[in-house]
Amino acid sequence: GDLGRALNRLLTGFRTRTKVFDPWLPPSILVDNGVEPASLDEVLSSSDFVFVVASVTSENQGFLGAEAFASMRKGAAFILLSRAGVVDFPALMAAVKSGHILAASDVFPEEPLAGDHPVRAIPGFLRSAHRAGALDIAFKRMGDMVLEDMDLIDRGLPPLRSKRAERETVARMRSKPSDRN
Repeated sequence: GDLGRALNRLLTGFRTRTKVFDPWLPPSILVDNGVEPASLDEVLSSSDFVFVVASVTSENQGFLGAEAFASMRKGAAFILLSRAGVVDFPALMAAVKSGHILAASDVFPEEPLAGDHPVRAIPGFLRSAHRAGALDIAFKRMGDMVLEDMDLIDRGLPPLRSKRAERETVARMRSKPSDRN
């Protein structure tokens, strides 16, 4: 997806060897994007850093749990950048609390994160507010993209910036809507 591609562009400057598990993409698409297709087990067990940029779907809710975290290298870092619903959050907290892995996240099961949430007291768990999409510049950019697409549509051309909600994928999405910004 877009977030994975943006992350890959960022990591390219560090000359990383990037292994990717994505059950929705054929290996050739991953190779064309300069990454190495791999199984989930291979990504978890062989990586120093695991970035998660998955959308929540009917198939993957909580799919990264205690077994997944236990399979990671001791001291590896787990960075959750998409939706908290793809992980068993208590299992992630336990894996970090035990000292097996480190973690960073800007998403949580309930947002905003309560002041007394236990994750706040776990050493090795870096927390950040989930704000990137709510920055004024992001809203301006979204508006500019909508206007660009409207111009294309007015000229009888297909939109290029907007994503089409495909029947096969949209029915699987399970992200919670946000009631505030």
